[in-house]
Amino acid sequence: MLGLALLLAACGQGADKGAAQPQGSAMPVTVLKASVQNVPVLIESVGQTEGSREVEIRARVSGIVQKRMYQEGELARVGAVLFQIERAPYEIALAQSKAALDQEKAKNEQSRRESGRLKQLAAEKAISQKEYDDATSTLKQSDATLAAAEAKLREAELNLSYTAVSAPIAGVTGRAQRSEGSLVTAGTESALLTTVVQTNPIWVRFSFAESEYAQLRKLAKKAEVRLVQADGKVIAGNGRLNFTSSTVDARLGTVQMRAEFANPELALLPGQFVRAQVVAGEEQAVLVPQSAVMQSDQGRFVWTVADGKAQPRPVEAASWLGKDWVIRKGLAAGDSVIIDNLLKLRPGAPVIPNAPGELVPAGPAGAPKADAAKSVPGDAGKSVDPAAKKAG
Repeated sequence: MLGLALLLAACGQGADKGAAQPQGSAMPVTVLKASVQNVPVLIESVGQTEGSREVEIRARVSGIVQKRMYQEGELARVGAVLFQIERAPYEIALAQSKAALDQEKAKNEQSRRESGRLKQLAAEKAISQKEYDDATSTLKQSDATLAAAEAKLREAELNLSYTAVSAPIAGVTGRAQRSEGSLVTAGTESALLTTVVQTNPIWVRFSFAESEYAQLRKLAKKAEVRLVQADGKVIAGNGRLNFTSSTVDARLGTVQMRAEFANPELALLPGQFVRAQVVAGEEQAVLVPQSAVMQSDQGRFVWTVADGKAQPRPVEAASWLGKDWVIRKGLAAGDSVIIDNLLKLRPGAPVIPNAPGELVPAGPAGAPKADAAKSVPGDAGKSVDPAAKKAG
């Protein structure tokens, strides 16, 4: 009985000692050494693209749409005919105007001859001055009527030319609003046939806060603008500012701006939402991977290693640069920033720092794990625990 009690007490002490050992284990983590470098100062805003020129194609004369002359969504050159409106009524009106002009020309020639004859007779006192004055007035009225007939002829020619609805600019054509056989009336909503949008160059509208705009005021329109995706990849660069509002929006406290980008391959479409970045100079800062920057109620922070323990460090982050955060304040050159196992960390927890790509040491404290059971040859290649063998 005494031997059994001593054996149970020894087993209990060994179990307690084994349970307390993991509490002092250190977690292996990957760290980066912070380095201060020159990075561009980026001011970012969400913008929306629009065509540099957007035109509504409307019928300028009334009539039946006979034919659509373009493929919807394709590029159209300047002057390309998009729709053909029935020509016959306007050809007839042109012929009538020509006939009316010929009549007025004949009348004008007669009035001019009559005025010339009466002028000579009035000089010889063969007729009264009133007759000559009446002839002169008739000639002037004929001249005016002739000018009106010529204007009517030009109007008829112009209306006939309007039956071929052409593109005033080069750009991408939109959906046809009226099909063949539709009656369109000039000056009404039915006159809208389609739209043409010039997409090269393309414009992007965005706005900056008043404080952000103050940083760009010195650069004016020389500032470089680029468009980036959600992952930070640049999709359009070398943009330039071509408009800056002269007033501040009283409701939002922002300044409207517009940038122009080359878009020869139609990579950007009008109406698309993009992230616009304006380069406003350079500054010295630290670059940290996006995954290493955490967010709390007090703001952003990163985990650092100090004396072998994990410590949170509040930081001031500016914007993204590629896949990294630009850290303006909170980190100094040489600081060790933890970039993995972030959710498992606690303030003051012991850690084992490793450089990126370095093999993580095995074991809870960084030492190689001791073999739990040294193998000895046994039957059929089985491993036998020496302790169990001794006990046996």
